[in-house]
Amino acid sequence: MLHNNVKYLSQEEAINIDKDLFDECAFSVDQLMELAGLSVATAVCISYPISTLESKKVLVCCGPGNNGGDGLVAARHLQLFGYEPEIYYPKVGKSELFQRLVKQCQQFNIKFLDASIAYKNYPLIVDAIFGFSYKPPLRPEFSELLQNIQKAVGDSNNKLISVDIPSGWNVENGPPADGQTPVLRPDCLISLTAPKLCAVHFSGRFHWLGGRFVPPNIIKKYDLKLPLYSKADQCVLISQ
Repeated sequence: MLHNNVKYLSQEEAINIDKDLFDECAFSVDQLMELAGLSVATAVCISYPISTLESKKVLVCCGPGNNGGDGLVAARHLQLFGYEPEIYYPKVGKSELFQRLVKQCQQFNIKFLDASIAYKNYPLIVDAIFGFSYKPPLRPEFSELLQNIQKAVGDSNNKLISVDIPSGWNVENGPPADGQTPVLRPDCLISLTAPKLCAVHFSGRFHWLGGRFVPPNIIKKYDLKLPLYSKADQCVLISQ
């Protein structure tokens, strides 16, 4: 569907585009993850300059899939940008790719946390838990994590940044309405490749598009209507 002259994707379209990027366009997972994570870190840096924050600390919460991988990459770039990211990664991905991403973060002395997190100490919390492949129900360990994030943001001035999809949201219908799944309300949403239908329900301050890697044939095949990136920018503001 079109919203503000931008094409928003269904879950099926998002999955098919992802597959085509790998199969037709010969991208590798780690290539796209690196570019996506860089986009996320760049959008955070522009939206929340260090000079405006009480602390440089950023809590990056990573899930077990590719969304979590984007978060690991983003944490590394945030460290390079002068922030002090710390990572909560409760279920480490088993593939070699995720093992390498963890090791890369460790090489930059980025701390990995256990479950006892003082959320109030982090002005910024990055939600890189679930992406467009998410399907309910939410597993108990992640339900507790979302509850903690929801409470931290509600009780303080902490800003929540969601990567591609606010975790727990239905990819097409938006915030969960089952009365059980914690509802995250991010201040910043960074859509990747193209925004998903659920982003129509986003009411925060900053909606960015990142993932500057979509070839012309994919844009034509899926009739994508996307905002134009400027010069060497890695992200573009959809709405503010």
